[in-house]
Amino acid sequence: MHNSFIKHGVLALILAATAGAASAHRPWMLPTSTIVENKEAWVTIDGAISEGLFDVDHMPLRMDGTVVTGPDGSTAAAPAAVMGKMRSSIDLPLPKDGTYRIALVSNNVMGSYKAGGEVKRFRGSEADFARQLPAGAEEVRKTITHQRIETFVTAHKTNDAALKPTNTGLEMVPLTHPNDLRANETMRVRFLLDGKPLPNLPFSLVPGGVRYRGVAGEIRLTTDAKGEASFKLPAANMYWMNAAYPPNPGKGPGPDNGPAESHRYAYTATLEALPE
Repeated sequence: MHNSFIKHGVLALILAATAGAASAHRPWMLPTSTIVENKEAWVTIDGAISEGLFDVDHMPLRMDGTVVTGPDGSTAAAPAAVMGKMRSSIDLPLPKDGTYRIALVSNNVMGSYKAGGEVKRFRGSEADFARQLPAGAEEVRKTITHQRIETFVTAHKTNDAALKPTNTGLEMVPLTHPNDLRANETMRVRFLLDGKPLPNLPFSLVPGGVRYRGVAGEIRLTTDAKGEASFKLPAANMYWMNAAYPPNPGKGPGPDNGPAESHRYAYTATLEALPE
């Protein structure tokens, strides 16, 4: 798979996934375990974009820039990922007891402009767009997509320092610890946009194992006036949570539609519900 396709094609796939979670290609991170109790604690995080949820069937998730927030709240770059043909993997040491957030956060641009009487289109980073935009370009429009893909892992005992929001972009703040979640017990979450509660936000959860059920089993929910929601997951499983803002973004950028600059936000997380 050509690296440029992997890098820039991810954006379109993520936007498609957030628009139709039940059937689109989905980006995900999947830890080998969410609770690690070995004396020398390690976890492997796989990342991919797949049609079958948590199936390795399409293309790797490019995990450059993954950041780990440790049990003391400090952040550090994750070890380099090994990228295969259809998935990437990070082997992550967990040297301190407590909870870790593993997050891949990026900002990408889809844009268009007119130069020499022709409409040109672009997909890539903000820096590349600014560099490639020719002097004198007209009808410049761009959509900046802010995306967060994350999961949570605990070594030996849970704590909350890594769960604090960054107050940037679309985030889910667990009000119930994500590594203490059990089937048929209530989990509470709060969604924020740039640090402010996001009311009436649709989001969904899809359990793993779709290939064995034949149906997605998608659970659809909406935040309340405080940006919060409570729910119970019906069975022990890994769950893929996703949300997008605005929920129905409409057409992409072009010379004859949309504002000069707009923003979209995408969020996905992998959570585990343990047996009762």
